[in-house]
Amino acid sequence: MPDYDSAAAPEASPVKILVAGGFGVGKTTLVEAVSEIDPLRTEERLTSAGVGVDDLDGIESKTATTVAMDFGRITLSDAGVALYLFGTPGQERFWFMWDDLLYGALGAVVLVDTRRLDRSFPAIDFFENRGLPFIVGANCFNGEQPYTPEEIKAALHLRDPDTPVLLLDARSREDVRSCLLSLLDRLIEQARLTAPA
Repeated sequence: MPDYDSAAAPEASPVKILVAGGFGVGKTTLVEAVSEIDPLRTEERLTSAGVGVDDLDGIESKTATTVAMDFGRITLSDAGVALYLFGTPGQERFWFMWDDLLYGALGAVVLVDTRRLDRSFPAIDFFENRGLPFIVGANCFNGEQPYTPEEIKAALHLRDPDTPVLLLDARSREDVRSCLLSLLDRLIEQARLTAPA
């Protein structure tokens, strides 16, 4: 029988985080990039049934889409938490699922594509209207981002001027990890502000 160290690090606390945004912004890629487990994906091939329903303008090469959710997990030992990441479907016809996915979530990353920024407003409105803390991650497609975080923040008209806007590459584990740590910092700060004296 193995000898377990009773002074071993405590088990990480579970924290549910949503990864949301418009159709084709990189949510599935983000979850896959950072997950320490094989992520659950509910992707299906785009078919002729979506013609006239799914707007592929600017993402014509997209061949699959999330139809329920993505799920992954990352343990942040330094923060003592295990983040359970739930990626939302981006197409408008699946938005009815967002409220169910929201249940139990402490925060969200809203991923945006500045080439199609107009598709970001429904996700931002959703979290602002429900009061769930979030940060904005501007995905740098092809490793490029022509706008600064300040320009993106101004274009999004965020209600809370302190909402962080970060530049990231959704394919980069380090970028995504940094983004998630920034969200945790925001959640901790908001908890401090709302805690009874």
